[in-house]
Amino acid sequence: MIKRVPITEEQKKLSYAKYMDKPLAQVPSEKIPFGEVPMDPEKALRIEDRNKLFAPGYFDAETGYCVLEDGTGYVANLTQMPGVTTEMFDWWFAWHGLGELRYSIWHPYAHYGAVSCNLAQGRSTRLSLKEKYWGTTHLICEDLGFGADELYACFMRPGYMGFDESLIGTKACSTIVTSNSGMRTDPMASAETMCHFVRETEDGIELRSRFWLGYCIVGGKAVRILPETEVTPVEKARLLLKHNMEEFQNLADLLPRIYPEEKDNWQ
Repeated sequence: MIKRVPITEEQKKLSYAKYMDKPLAQVPSEKIPFGEVPMDPEKALRIEDRNKLFAPGYFDAETGYCVLEDGTGYVANLTQMPGVTTEMFDWWFAWHGLGELRYSIWHPYAHYGAVSCNLAQGRSTRLSLKEKYWGTTHLICEDLGFGADELYACFMRPGYMGFDESLIGTKACSTIVTSNSGMRTDPMASAETMCHFVRETEDGIELRSRFWLGYCIVGGKAVRILPETEVTPVEKARLLLKHNMEEFQNLADLLPRIYPEEKDNWQ
């Protein structure tokens, strides 16, 4: 049996600790096959084409994983989040880095903890929700399937990451959470660019997540970090998709419950 991550006696006293006991939301059965066999790389969205996410409709492959012809990896995941608002989603990324257990309740079986290196920024009363996490770095410990690893995520303003900010806040896109990420012990070999692209729906939001493994974005330009002689293991991409499906399905279930209770708790 898979065990939940450990929790301290002090953490048990926190108002949101009860969510460590919440059953993990189940990934819809129709999505499971996408995590079993690699998708056709021809259907992957290239990192250079990331602004195509603003176009209406959907791509042929909104959920899947593969290794591209250049050896870099790709992961895509579409998550429906009924009852969740754009404000809730931005709040979550501003809020969860302010205490390690907040990350753990997101996925109690795989998230050992995370904390922002910019706590004063995150607790500021003068900043918008987006400004609370733009430019922050989170140090993370989680298990993506190979055992617990120490990771980092540098959350950036979408414009810096090459997204057209003039379209954010429109019908095309309500918000984008995006970062350069990797393992703390080997950042060059593990570098990746992530984006969570949000569109509002009739009953909530939908989340179109993308991961480009082997890349970082610097000054709006995609830079390959993975050495030319290396190839991303396909198992790494598969496990990342599996984890992403689990954590965001659980967040879709968690946010409507926790947001009304904790939205003003910035300590």
